Amino acid sequence: MNILIADDEPLELEQMIYLLKPHFPNWTFHTAQDASQALQLAKKHRMTIAFLDIQMPGKDGITLSKELKALYEVDIIMVTAYQTFEYAQQALRIGVKDYLTKPVIASELDAIVEKYKVWSSNHDAIQSALSYIHENYYEKLSLNIIAEKIHLNPSYLSRKFLEEQSIGINEYINNYRLEMAVKKINENLDTSMSAIAESCGFNSQHYFSVAFKKKYNQSPRQYKSSKMSKGL
Repeated sequence: MNILIADDEPLELEQMIYLLKPHFPNWTFHTAQDASQALQLAKKHRMTIAFLDIQMPGKDGITLSKELKALYEVDIIMVTAYQTFEYAQQALRIGVKDYLTKPVIASELDAIVEKYKVWSSNHDAIQSALSYIHENYYEKLSLNIIAEKIHLNPSYLSRKFLEEQSIGINEYINNYRLEMAVKKINENLDTSMSAIAESCGFNSQHYFSVAFKKKYNQSPRQYKSSKMSKGL
């Protein structure tokens, strides 16, 4: 996951990373010294949290917040040396999650990021589920099997997987298997469709064909024929 930190003072950027890193050792930190650079980073990497200095050269943090939220949903924490009611009002109106004043105190930052540590733990669990699917897609897979392997409650895994991936776990497995099937067809056009289906975890060639056609608007054989005619 990605965290954006925008501040025109390099020392402030270093300090924020120093304070945040112990909380999110596996997250990626992106730093910017002005709003333009921050916006470019946000377009390239989907940010989960953005710590924005209100006073920066060019666009201020309030304007940057609006532009970030126009891209996608991101939790914004304002950081400023100015403890003014006007700034606080503006921040609340655009949906800023929290407000930190400089110099940033570790205990105040800890209180703000506590909820994200739970989110980070959930994210790690989903990554474990994805890794297991990717490594074992050709085996028998189900929600219960995966939940048991990564030591999670099946209902909890199902709910959190859908929240983070915006797709159910069974649908994800099916899509990944189909993607692997396409890869295997491309790698060896001589392989039979029954062998492809079996090697990708489909125990029914008929179901494989139906699912393939639904996803790619052509049957596996039609896809294979088109590749052969083009000489791949």
